[in-house]
Amino acid sequence: MECVAAAFSPSVATAIVRQPLLTCASKKRKISGGLLLRAKLNDDDEDDPLLQSAIDRASLRFQETHHPLFVDQYAGCFVSHNILMDMEHYSHHYCLATKFIDDKLLTTMNNMDGLKQVVLLTDGMDTRPYRLNWPTSTIMFDVSPERVFRKAAQKLEDVGAKIPKSCLFLHVSLEESPDIQHTLRSKGFNGNRPSIWALQGLPVMTLESFEEIISIVSNLAMKGCLFLGELPAWLIETETEIKSSTQNMDKLFMSNGFRVDMICNNEIAKNLGRKPLPGDYKSIFFVAEQLRFSDDQMDTWRREFQRVEEEGDEEGFEEL
Repeated sequence: MECVAAAFSPSVATAIVRQPLLTCASKKRKISGGLLLRAKLNDDDEDDPLLQSAIDRASLRFQETHHPLFVDQYAGCFVSHNILMDMEHYSHHYCLATKFIDDKLLTTMNNMDGLKQVVLLTDGMDTRPYRLNWPTSTIMFDVSPERVFRKAAQKLEDVGAKIPKSCLFLHVSLEESPDIQHTLRSKGFNGNRPSIWALQGLPVMTLESFEEIISIVSNLAMKGCLFLGELPAWLIETETEIKSSTQNMDKLFMSNGFRVDMICNNEIAKNLGRKPLPGDYKSIFFVAEQLRFSDDQMDTWRREFQRVEEEGDEEGFEEL
């Protein structure tokens, strides 16, 4: 419980911007999809909170590259040349989360039979498709704000960043995709095949926004798939005790078909053999397993059930 309690304390650094950016069309699980995720961006880059938050995260990854928790050889192309380097031997909480998600993605990809689909819910400057050693034939979907992604893609192209030749990378725009589920399917996502979903950086502004996200993942991810990442702690803040807040998070995931484990930042740091930056980080880390069948799996089951029934009716008619 102290892990969650620490998440509620004042933070020395946070990349979460709280404003009503994503809207939820429905809180209910829908077989056909139709949920809406939209992002509005300002014209002025300096006043664009999404772009600035993405640059802040890239700056942390760039600095961490000099303390080899992980190497992000492309983060430097997003940040200012006169960035102040933090030479202390501490790892920022965000970087610990990044390493945790990196490792969980690759470990799961290499150990789950048939897993080729990865959905990254990001701020638009996620470099995982370029820097991680993905298995052959991996299909990566990046769901993020279009403007940030477009600027990042241009900078990555300028420095020669390449997606592995054996892999495929596709972008799904928050602004230009009124139905995220439909857009993912139209780009080749298959709910009858395994997938893994990672959330880090996507602007989650309200509880309704996250409910929409988790509903989309629940509808598309087949049984046994994982959904992991980090969330702002205020999503489960209540006026009651921490125990109640933890139960609320469990209830939220379970109501969408997921069994969830929440992981303490200090536990991640200990497992990685690192000292976290002093101060509290207002995010919580989670790994959730899908317990339901995806919509595509249910459709396949219905068609098969109908076929068996029809064959049974035909055999009974022939006997008569």
